[in-house]
Amino acid sequence: MRSRERLISTLNHEETDNVVVDLGSTPVSGIAASTLARLRQALGFEDGPVIVHEPFQILGLVEDDLRRALDIDIASIMPNSTFFGYRNEGFKRWTLQDGTPVLVGAGFITTVDEEGNTYLHPKSDINAKPSAKMPKGGYYFDNIVRQKPVDESSLNGREDFKDDFSIYSDEELKYIEEHITYLYNNTDYGLVGDIFVASLGDVAFLPGPDNKDPKGIRDIADWLVAHKLHPNYIKEVYELHTEVAIKNLKLYRQAVGDKIQVIAISGADFGTQRGEFISIDMYREFYKPFHKKVNDWVHKNTLWKTFYHSCGSIVNLLDDFIDAGVDIINPVQTSAFGMDPKFLKDKYGERLVFWGGGVDTQRTLPFGTPEEVRKEVIERLDIFTKGGGYVFATIHNIQPNTPVDNILAIFDAIREYNDS
Repeated sequence: MRSRERLISTLNHEETDNVVVDLGSTPVSGIAASTLARLRQALGFEDGPVIVHEPFQILGLVEDDLRRALDIDIASIMPNSTFFGYRNEGFKRWTLQDGTPVLVGAGFITTVDEEGNTYLHPKSDINAKPSAKMPKGGYYFDNIVRQKPVDESSLNGREDFKDDFSIYSDEELKYIEEHITYLYNNTDYGLVGDIFVASLGDVAFLPGPDNKDPKGIRDIADWLVAHKLHPNYIKEVYELHTEVAIKNLKLYRQAVGDKIQVIAISGADFGTQRGEFISIDMYREFYKPFHKKVNDWVHKNTLWKTFYHSCGSIVNLLDDFIDAGVDIINPVQTSAFGMDPKFLKDKYGERLVFWGGGVDTQRTLPFGTPEEVRKEVIERLDIFTKGGGYVFATIHNIQPNTPVDNILAIFDAIREYNDS
């Protein structure tokens, strides 16, 4: 089977000749730029700087040569825009704090304070207050909450967030159409629409990293509490977000047709290590109606499968996710409470595609031995691949300082499994 055919069969819960493998098709199944540079060097590729396509997490762009070398089946059309409102174009050199040279977009403009902390500013405007900070010696940017005093008597979600959700421009749609057409016609990869178009309540976007003057409730703790104190405010924001999402899905459909097989809808986290952030009742009140509306549009108008990311323990929400029309769950954080791989596969394997769960990026991959990595990968493949419906990926992104030998052990184990 070829990769695209293999993905389609997997999404339809059919067993395939080999397991479908993803690395880098989304910002939640990627690899840190510094680690990617070392991986490429270990494989003997040209020793040039990797591209940072996602500056918030400093993720490296997985290119075609690496996909071929590691038998990766998935590619995506990544948006040309970034968290901070600049475009990935006009690349220039920048150096990570560990000394790794990388390429970043021309709009990646930083300032550094006297303590060595690095800042990014919304829309590359250094005259605007910084919206993100990378601590000295750090690996990522953290959002800076710039919430002003909130007048709780006059909250207006639509007004406060009107600049946070925008309709795709003709330029963006042209970029999307050209790139997806190239991938569809010139490769056999399975294809993901990497747009996360309805990531309601996603804490990565909530503070407004690309907004020069964010208004309303932007602090994450305040936002969670507002579900109880100001429920109508939350719903106003989600209504606006969903309206824009469906408009963008219609435009995206015109640009890509059914060349993609998967559409990334949400990256919002609903789980902690020990349980869900919110109750089932609150999910049903605040999120499920909007998720269902988006998913219903996708299923009515396309052949795409809907991809939802949520870290943590979300086992008590999975039945409602399915009822809302979610097709794919990522990253399958099996280290979280209640997220046992065998239980998940036995109970939900016929109704959900699991995309991830292949090896623990909190413990085994960064701190284990290659043999421990191999053992965990084989165990997960034995569980998740039965009956189809499984795409191999690590549990979230491969982190900085992960041993390259451990990463190579992943792909050796996959080949061993496929050949057995």
